Amino acid sequence: MPKRELPSLSDQPWLNEPRLQAVMRALNADGETRVAGGAVRNALLGVPVADIDLATVLLPEQVMAIAKAAGFGVHPTGLEHGTITVTHQKAAFEVTTLRRDIETDGRHAVVVFTTNWAEDAARRDFTINAMYCDVGGKIFDFTKGYADIQKRKVKFVGVAAERITEDYLRILRFFRFHAWYGKNLPDTAGLEACVELKKGLKKLSIERVRQELLKLLAAPCAIATVQLMAQVGILKSVLPHTEQWRVLERLPSDPILRLFVLARDRKTLKDRLRLSNDDSERLQALISAPDLSPALSEVEQRRILYHLGAAKWRDAVHFSLAQSKAKLDDSSWRALLNLATTWVPPRLPVKGTDLIGVGLHPGPKMGQILSALEDWWVANDFTPTRHDLMARVGRYKDQR
Repeated sequence: MPKRELPSLSDQPWLNEPRLQAVMRALNADGETRVAGGAVRNALLGVPVADIDLATVLLPEQVMAIAKAAGFGVHPTGLEHGTITVTHQKAAFEVTTLRRDIETDGRHAVVVFTTNWAEDAARRDFTINAMYCDVGGKIFDFTKGYADIQKRKVKFVGVAAERITEDYLRILRFFRFHAWYGKNLPDTAGLEACVELKKGLKKLSIERVRQELLKLLAAPCAIATVQLMAQVGILKSVLPHTEQWRVLERLPSDPILRLFVLARDRKTLKDRLRLSNDDSERLQALISAPDLSPALSEVEQRRILYHLGAAKWRDAVHFSLAQSKAKLDDSSWRALLNLATTWVPPRLPVKGTDLIGVGLHPGPKMGQILSALEDWWVANDFTPTRHDLMARVGRYKDQR
């Protein structure tokens, strides 16, 4: 079979960006430095390039000295693993010295530096992540990653079981990358190794699991992928789950919405995955939100939207629609979703200073009266005026 010709990335706008070029040329003056991993992969897949990581034969101390001499910012963010973050005009690039592993425990690796590009590629997780390109766009492919790019196949570098036992997080990464970039069924050898070694997932920190799971759930093919994970017994090792596949398929590609439907015990998610306060608040709002439907009167819709707020209203509508039998493009449901944009909740026309003006003092009693006034105002579809509300204050002043 003739050798597959590698394309050039010389015309890629991100590669020709002046700040990246300046950093690469400064480092290349003393030792070969190339773009590594995700940026090369994404460029070949035709998807947007975000973070740009660099690999170099230079030692970390050399990288820092060269960067400082060139006037770049230097931040030793991962010095023990050979990683220096170099900044130039607000652009940041992680520069990592080529490495090979000498010891791994399934979570961490002890590395030594090398000048051998093939050795560095051999320690990476997947062939599609193990390619490099130089400052001029020439691609270097030591693991046949380009062939897997063309097939949209996520394959472990070398022996799958060896890569997994170096870091068990690679089981979740295998499914995450398949959900984002794969096509058809996952690589058979990789899938079998993941199933065989799934007990290693127990060694991982909650934070690493959460990060991978949320990234996976945001992917275009997330639902088919987690369904496969459930079928082979891997998903339950990460999260006790439901099998509401139809509902999941009808949700937008929002990882928190998908997590809410996927999780069997929603109330324990915050602690199980150590979710952020914002994500936990979204989940709690979904737990307590009423079922929404276009059958609700306009007054009821506005009342619920007022109490939920726009973002939580949209979450609740998406969830209710996904559970319903309606078509996803149903116009009445679209109108319900868009109410958060077309209707702006008004502000309560009275506030604490108004009540002080009629002889009330700040404190719990004032708060109770304001709350009672707001309830009445909302129940009357926000139509009572300030005058109407102030006329009712006397009804509450003497109540205990």
